[in-house]
Amino acid sequence: MCGRFTLTITPDQLAMRFETDEPAFDYAPRYNIAPGQLITAVIQSDGKNRIGQLKWGLVPPWAQDEKIGYKMINAKSETVAEKPAFKSAFLRKRCLIPADGFYEWQATGDGKQPMRILLKHQDLFAFAGLYETWTSPEGSKVHTCTLLTTKPNSLVASIHDRMPVILRREDEAIWLDRGKQDAELLHSLLVPYPEDEMYAYPVDKMVGNVRNEVPACIAGI
Repeated sequence: MCGRFTLTITPDQLAMRFETDEPAFDYAPRYNIAPGQLITAVIQSDGKNRIGQLKWGLVPPWAQDEKIGYKMINAKSETVAEKPAFKSAFLRKRCLIPADGFYEWQATGDGKQPMRILLKHQDLFAFAGLYETWTSPEGSKVHTCTLLTTKPNSLVASIHDRMPVILRREDEAIWLDRGKQDAELLHSLLVPYPEDEMYAYPVDKMVGNVRNEVPACIAGI
């Protein structure tokens, strides 16, 4: 699964990378993003990329309770096209989740060691995501999302048995295009990112507490 990640760049860098206007919301660097929080996302509307915020934990439109989102922070790429919670969004409501690193916990003789995993050149990248809008019984709308996962590459396999889908940059436009509804084409994008383009390093166990949201979270130890 993927349950924590980082996005530490500036708003103008974010806008330039994803060809959008700068965020209209109160954007700030994030060092320990967790489920249930509002996270930065990119969707496509009328052929243009739009940046905004979605709540992490997808709530399907048919759900009776918003709390189901806490069980929907990830969607397995292997079954996403069949699962009732995800199959509609897989074809019609795909998004990019910008990030510059993610955390996984590696089992060691001294307990679990948090590791930050990122691209070798520390480039910004995008997770493959899905989004939905849920309407409460009172009529309020909640916009939510989930991150797709896949089998790990050899680097991540030494840390965890799953990894988030990091899209190749050239595939991001295909993923965002709501006109693309060929399940076989979409599945072909959901592959492990090449391990030789990534690296990992240990960080302080403070990242295990979601209340710790400071630059020290990403400092190597």
